Amino acid sequence: MFEDSTFESMSRIHTRSRGWMIATFAFNSSILLMLVLVPLVYPQMLPQIASAILMEAPALVEQTKPVARLFHAQTATTEMPAGVLQAPSQIPDKPWIPSAREEPMPGNVAMLMDGGPGTGSADNPFSGRSVHPDVRQAVTSAQHVSSGVMAGMLLRKVMPEYPAVPKAIHLQGTVVLQATISRAGTIENLRVISGPVLLQQAALNAVEQWRYRPYLLNGEPVEVETTVKVEFTMQ
Repeated sequence: MFEDSTFESMSRIHTRSRGWMIATFAFNSSILLMLVLVPLVYPQMLPQIASAILMEAPALVEQTKPVARLFHAQTATTEMPAGVLQAPSQIPDKPWIPSAREEPMPGNVAMLMDGGPGTGSADNPFSGRSVHPDVRQAVTSAQHVSSGVMAGMLLRKVMPEYPAVPKAIHLQGTVVLQATISRAGTIENLRVISGPVLLQQAALNAVEQWRYRPYLLNGEPVEVETTVKVEFTMQ
């Protein structure tokens, strides 16, 4: 008997919950159907429905912009009307003479301006009339000297080795090189001007070992630009 009553109560609860679910589904379906059909039947009501469903967007906050202030610079006043120089209305008869006597300049300043005697010092290098600047002629970086002059200043001369291939074919000729002789007499910036190609490297290898006496100009060694000729002959 107890089991039958419990079964009946559970059946009633299940039936009631099923009925509530059906009613809720029917209510939601009717609302959705109304939302779909009303805009189709009455299109003019669509803005009202959209405003009721969607939240109204907040109004835009206007940003404050910096206020630019103009400052007018004061222009300098001038005593000349309209910027035009005009002649004075009255010219004085006598020149202006100061009433007070001007103080004399200090002695060290007067000597500095006048030159003053002596040979100068570390404190006042401008004093002294007998001091004269040491003017020397500017020396250029490189002097162009003929090959004959530089041949007489040659201290060490290395003879080139005759290459095997030119020697086998009895190739002879003269290789002309352009060289820069440093202040110490060494060969720098050696390059080929003309000559047989097969003999050029042998000439470069030999001449770069040559040494010269420093070339003096006004008693000082200077760099020299000159030409060097290397002859290859079969004996």
